[in-house]
Amino acid sequence: MWKLDWDDAFNNFVNIENPNSFLEECKQRSSSFKSNSAVIGQMELDIPYGDHPREKYDVFSPHETSKGTVIFLHGGFWFRTGREHWSFTAQGILSQGWTVVIPSYPQAPDVKITQITNSVSKLIYKILDDFNGSIRMIGHSAGGHLASRMVCKKFLKNNESERIEKVISVSGLYDLRPLLMTKLNDILSLNYDEAIHESCFLYDPIDTKVICWVGANERPEFLRQNRILTEAWSKKSKDIESYYDPGKDHFTVIDQLEEKESLLTQSITK
Repeated sequence: MWKLDWDDAFNNFVNIENPNSFLEECKQRSSSFKSNSAVIGQMELDIPYGDHPREKYDVFSPHETSKGTVIFLHGGFWFRTGREHWSFTAQGILSQGWTVVIPSYPQAPDVKITQITNSVSKLIYKILDDFNGSIRMIGHSAGGHLASRMVCKKFLKNNESERIEKVISVSGLYDLRPLLMTKLNDILSLNYDEAIHESCFLYDPIDTKVICWVGANERPEFLRQNRILTEAWSKKSKDIESYYDPGKDHFTVIDQLEEKESLLTQSITK
């Protein structure tokens, strides 16, 4: 009887020629971006939003009056990478005249996923308090889960969640049950109850625009994850869309945030 290899199903590094150097390259790209004062209007780093050492965020603001704020939630299966790897993703959005907030958050195995989502909710409340105007979110991979979790009904206070205008969840994870059958769970320490509790597709969405975005060339499991949230939430809201980005894999799909005129950048800022 055929049995699905769940470790392989979630292995996105098969698309990377040099996976060992990939994350270091991301950090270098981010360092180059932060050193380019011509691109960045204002930059403020390491702003705390909680007591945990990883509860900090960076802010990149445009030269002109900001059109609003986009929060970028990074991926890494809730246990790897930090905001220092992903600063480069601010470039396109910043070029469109928006402020970009990129946080880090506590990670497994030190904390459980439920604690991570609660940490991110603290970030959201702080951003809503400190920044006026439009608030939007874009999350990638595990960050897609976190962004979607923030717009599950009754997770945030109603008067706070109403200010979140739009969410784009890129290559997100919405059904966490399969992770119980992976070696990743040696780090995540999920049990069945938490996997259910943190699976966004089992909740109703708040009344906001949500785009479930995925690279068309991604692993089949990530295509399934995109489909399952789209199907579940489309039954509850008219503001749910999905997009399968032609030719993109799990990493090239997010690279386009460097580009001012890319479809992904345009979609979060328009």
